Amino acid sequence: MRLHLTEADHDRVSAAVAEAEAHTSGEIVTIVARRSDSYHDVGLSWAVAAVFVALAFAATFPAHVRGFLSLLLRDWEHELADWKLLTGLLGILILKFLVVRYLLAIMPLRMLVTPAATKARRVRRRAILLFRTAAEARTRGRTGVLIYLSLDEHRAEIVADSAINAKVAPEVWGEAMAALIDRVRAGQAGEGLAEAVRQVGVVLATHFPRDADDSNELPDRLIEL
Repeated sequence: MRLHLTEADHDRVSAAVAEAEAHTSGEIVTIVARRSDSYHDVGLSWAVAAVFVALAFAATFPAHVRGFLSLLLRDWEHELADWKLLTGLLGILILKFLVVRYLLAIMPLRMLVTPAATKARRVRRRAILLFRTAAEARTRGRTGVLIYLSLDEHRAEIVADSAINAKVAPEVWGEAMAALIDRVRAGQAGEGLAEAVRQVGVVLATHFPRDADDSNELPDRLIEL
């Protein structure tokens, strides 16, 4: 299922941010990306792995490879010459590499074979980069929070500024993350983001209640990359 956000989702999330920030001096930024990485290296790794598997098979069953190449080349010699064997094997390896490489140029297939741990690392890395660009040290009290959702990976991250990290342990965001991911998996990305914003707002209001002279320092709107 390919997730997407509607105009109503944008309005819902923006309204949730405005409501949450009405009770806290913290600032919440929401960013959604289609994906956090192209994962080209994953496709290349699988193509290289296919070559090594083919080499391992040839080393383990040389007679089978020689027989297959003899049949393929229609060679009438009693035993296939070494140069023909090696040339044929090279051709097979190149073909296997290209087939796997170009199959995994199809993004859904590439995402399917990308390990979950790799996706988690890339999403986290992108979230931190975006946080440094959009929220870090951009508020007077260093109270910015980024809620980042990467749609194709079905993964999210919450990254907070230094003043918040000094008072709020990372596991406190667990319920907000769970609410977000559960709704994303159900195809309700907009509702998930809005609910995560509400729960993050409750935490911020507890530790950073709104000051009388508080101003809106970061955009409330949902940013879609």
